[in-house]
Amino acid sequence: MSDPLYDHRLTMNRRHFLSKMSLGLGSLALGSLLPGCMAEGESLMASAAPTNPLGGILGKPHFSPKIKRIIYLFQSGGPSQLELFDYKPLLREMNGEELPDSVRNGQRLTGMTSGQASFPLAGSLYDFKQHGESGLWLSNLLPYTANIADDICVINSMHTEAINHDPAITFFQTGSQQPGRPSMGAWLSYGLGSENENLPTFTVLLSRGTGRPMGQPLYSRLWGNGFLHSLHQGVQFRSGKDPVLYLQDPPGMARGDRREMLDMLAQLNEMRMAEVNDPEISSRIAQYEMAYRMQTSVPDVMDLSDEPDHVFRMYGPDAAIPGTYAANCLLARRLAERDVRFIQLYHMGWDHHDNLPGAVKKQAKDVDQASAALVMDLKQRGMLEDTLVIWGGEFGRTNYSQGELTATNYGRDHHPRCFSMWMAGGGIKGGMTYGKTDDFGYNITQDPVHVHDFQATVMHLLGVDHERLTFKHQGRRFRLTDVSGEVVKAILA
Repeated sequence: MSDPLYDHRLTMNRRHFLSKMSLGLGSLALGSLLPGCMAEGESLMASAAPTNPLGGILGKPHFSPKIKRIIYLFQSGGPSQLELFDYKPLLREMNGEELPDSVRNGQRLTGMTSGQASFPLAGSLYDFKQHGESGLWLSNLLPYTANIADDICVINSMHTEAINHDPAITFFQTGSQQPGRPSMGAWLSYGLGSENENLPTFTVLLSRGTGRPMGQPLYSRLWGNGFLHSLHQGVQFRSGKDPVLYLQDPPGMARGDRREMLDMLAQLNEMRMAEVNDPEISSRIAQYEMAYRMQTSVPDVMDLSDEPDHVFRMYGPDAAIPGTYAANCLLARRLAERDVRFIQLYHMGWDHHDNLPGAVKKQAKDVDQASAALVMDLKQRGMLEDTLVIWGGEFGRTNYSQGELTATNYGRDHHPRCFSMWMAGGGIKGGMTYGKTDDFGYNITQDPVHVHDFQATVMHLLGVDHERLTFKHQGRRFRLTDVSGEVVKAILA
């Protein structure tokens, strides 16, 4: 959490210091020795909240961006790459045989399978085919994604150090396995600001899958602001009467009364700001004002009555049911149209330790049509060229069966060593498979992509140098990619 006293000391510039102390040259000499008292003209932007909430701390991107916005379709639980994207016929040929020690090479396992006496290889029950002019390999679980094969780049060589859900999801969202860091959307809000004064820079939508309805839970810190000011946290949109909690006026309060109350509250906050110079007060004022404007903008974006029937058919039968993945994909397109910069969808239910063949089929049905429709919809509206769509989870699944392997059933444990995700849109080469794994689908053999590499690439597409967008906290400069990360230039168009 941000320390107001620490922020206050950092934002106290020399002129402010001298005006408060009024001790002439003696104070000048003392001020030059005290830490945190900056010279005239030296930037304090790393700790101050922007006076204009629409403008990010950078003022403008480091270099010309390829995209304006991101829609991140996060598949929580760890989708099995072996059933969806990474075709491994050898696993079928060796189905039931023991995983060779030379392949595993002593790598760690979770506590859920480390005690197994046997690690039988499990070939996928689902067939793969090549699609599009590019010949992209995709499972028959993804017939709609096959229609956009030439628009997407599948990365089969993702890897991470985290082997359990909480640290792995936290790592993807914040760049650290430990909680408390700002999320990716918060970093981008902080750096680039907003292009729409009536909607949040960073929005979040949740849906629950049918494959494992009571799967891994999600928690609000995944879209939190961490040590950045609260202005940058994600705003969750919910299905139901109140899409954003605590947004509507209480019963009996007229809109004019609300405006008068906010004006008086702003005056009090500004007086307090002048006294203590706590940047979080500026964030609070901006949030109140945003909430007031959202009373009109949120109902507008949530009202799907202006969407024609053919659009609902494109996204699938669940698109008209609020809170479903399909409805959230359609809502994501509407938010993108209104220049929301970072739109995060979380779809739960991909943690298939048992009954994987049946569960993954349901999960794929949940997301296949709507994900493909989102890409096609953006493309036909001329928006795909400046929008990045991301699809993927926190890690992959093992090539061996967790528990008993039968002719029709098996499970797969967590596997961080290699897994798949896809990207589409501005600045990305479509119809491309990047990275390779061994014939067992256990280790990467070519072009590994680390989580920090992925994050660096996403920021690069927005015109941000991931090494230069930092925030000083507790004596250290932090960034989304921590101390590593390389832009994956081979997938850039």
